[in-house]
Amino acid sequence: MKSYKVSVWKLSTNRSAKKPTYLARWSVDGQPFHETYKTKALADRFRAKLLRAVDKGEPFDTVTGLPDSLRSGKAALSLLELAVKYVDHRWPTSSAKQRDSMTDALAVAVPALTKAVRGRPEPAVLRRALRSYLLPTPWRTRERPEEIEAAVRWLERASLPVAELTDIARVHALVDVLGRKLDGKPAANQTYRRRRAATYNALEYAVELELLAANPLDKVRRKRGQQPVQEVDNRVVVNPRQARELLTAATYVGGWERASGRRLRAFFGCLYYAATRPGEALGLRRSDCDLPETGWGRITVEETRPSAGKSWTDSGEAHDRRGLKQRSPGEVRIVPIPPPLVRMLREHVEEFGTAKDGRIFASERGNVVASSSYYRVWRQTRELGLQPDQVGTVLAAKPYDLRHACVSQWLNSGVPAPEVARRAGHSVEVLLKIYAKCIDGQEAEMNERIMQGLGEDENE
Repeated sequence: MKSYKVSVWKLSTNRSAKKPTYLARWSVDGQPFHETYKTKALADRFRAKLLRAVDKGEPFDTVTGLPDSLRSGKAALSLLELAVKYVDHRWPTSSAKQRDSMTDALAVAVPALTKAVRGRPEPAVLRRALRSYLLPTPWRTRERPEEIEAAVRWLERASLPVAELTDIARVHALVDVLGRKLDGKPAANQTYRRRRAATYNALEYAVELELLAANPLDKVRRKRGQQPVQEVDNRVVVNPRQARELLTAATYVGGWERASGRRLRAFFGCLYYAATRPGEALGLRRSDCDLPETGWGRITVEETRPSAGKSWTDSGEAHDRRGLKQRSPGEVRIVPIPPPLVRMLREHVEEFGTAKDGRIFASERGNVVASSSYYRVWRQTRELGLQPDQVGTVLAAKPYDLRHACVSQWLNSGVPAPEVARRAGHSVEVLLKIYAKCIDGQEAEMNERIMQGLGEDENE
């Protein structure tokens, strides 16, 4: 909206800081605005531009507080406007999970860089307004509840210009809020890394648009002690005996009639014997599998079906349909699979058949198996397959830990790291940094090898 009701006040001085700063203050339609400058000359020059616009009869924008002559520049674009432009730019080519992460990060960043405008809504309302109405491209035409509409209007008035991120104090404030939950408590390191990456990419887009000379996040680093630990905790990794017992225990979950565990035994087997990610196993089709009656077989991993939520996929399904992680479109990964997994897959197809599209693993209704379903079965599997004192530990706490166990077992069996990386779908660098761990139950064997290398007798 535009208004001609403008009042420009005298400069004021802020002497609370080490060095005095100068404020140019004005109001548009009763809404106060101010800009801070390090020198009086700069503040006076900006104030003169405001007075000149008033004398010319220019309308002032009620959101930015600026007249058309000053707002037409790129620097006047608000962080909210940048976020909307960036989401529109990325939405068509982003995966469902990327859309989720992108809107989550920007819904945290935008409210952190706002003016002191009266009537600030609650943090939860601001985040909901951004995540569910303002940012996602297809959702902007949805009918907005009254409190959401009020939050949107407030954000449009309060969002700071992108140029404010040249102030290092603003950047520090942004980094701090990216690492906090809605209640102000520290968020997980992984959450911070994901949000920072998404925000960084949005600010890179601002650099491309020449709104910023350089990405301001390059100037700020978290302390080293707060960096996330990327290595796999070897306490979660099962040994081969434990893995076999867990896969057998899965067949007892749900009883014979419901067969919820039997339906997922081969799914868990793919994670343990072929190091597939859960989404890759869910996307596996019968035509992707070479399952001979005896000996080794192979699977061709081509598609992944990660759980993303209906809100973020183009199809409206809960699972996205994507190519392999960090691979070019159409690229596949061929993984030899040992006889135990060949037998599991053959038995699974014989008993349960396949989904209409040829997928091996499907729910009773033929849909993609929900992550909540296989997590529920896995919890019950652990209770049946582990020792009572192990159930409360982190050992194989998540299905994904079976993949960790598989990669660790390959490495400890002497398979060269480049071949392990190829089968697991990693670079060698990532493999050795994250997955090179000894598996549970082999510590004595490793100690014996070391003693043999030293030429010592451990009993002496």
